[in-house]
Amino acid sequence: MAREITHEATGPLKLDESDLDEEKGDVAVCLCGLSGEYPFCDGSHRATDDEAAETVYKYDGDDADGERREIEEIVFADE
Repeated sequence: MAREITHEATGPLKLDESDLDEEKGDVAVCLCGLSGEYPFCDGSHRATDDEAAETVYKYDGDDADGERREIEEIVFADE
């Protein structure tokens, strides 16, 4: 499975001890691109559990609450 993700960040996020979850004692960084608390994980990745391995997906609204669409082809423009 693959996912097309659009990010609007213009620089890095620096994590420090204030980012630790007091209850769990860890920091979970989102790798699926769907978190409403990006760059931190909020569990939105659970919406991807049934994605097919050979399909590329785009979630409308860039979050797990949006509609999931299958991408047929990604075409890159020449610069």
